[in-house]
Amino acid sequence: MRFLLRIAGTALSIWVVTLIVPGIHIVPWSEGVGPEVGTLLLVAVVFGVINATIGNLIRIVAFPIYLLTLGIAALFVNALLLMSVHWLSEAVGFGLRLDGFWWGFLSAILISFGTWLVTVITRPLWRKERARDRE
Repeated sequence: MRFLLRIAGTALSIWVVTLIVPGIHIVPWSEGVGPEVGTLLLVAVVFGVINATIGNLIRIVAFPIYLLTLGIAALFVNALLLMSVHWLSEAVGFGLRLDGFWWGFLSAILISFGTWLVTVITRPLWRKERARDRE
């Protein structure tokens, strides 16, 4: 349940950012609301997988750079991870489109903030679920 909430929260954050930032777009696999929502969910899953695998590897290797830049390097790493989702989407033919690195940089900041906000809001739901699992 937590995984599905996290994916839905990331998809919601990506959708809101596509409405706010002019340099990021979602290209659905066909016309209609259903394919657009499906594409958002798929992009959220791909972003989560890339962030969990490649992102963690980069964070471990670049740890000294994180210390030297006081964490500013994390913003660039998140932008590069978002760009990798863009490159993968271009290869598939649908998904996330970015108009450049700096749009990706801004979008990564806003998606991170939006995902954090959704996590803070839905955290009480997760705690109730965990309490039920313990009984």
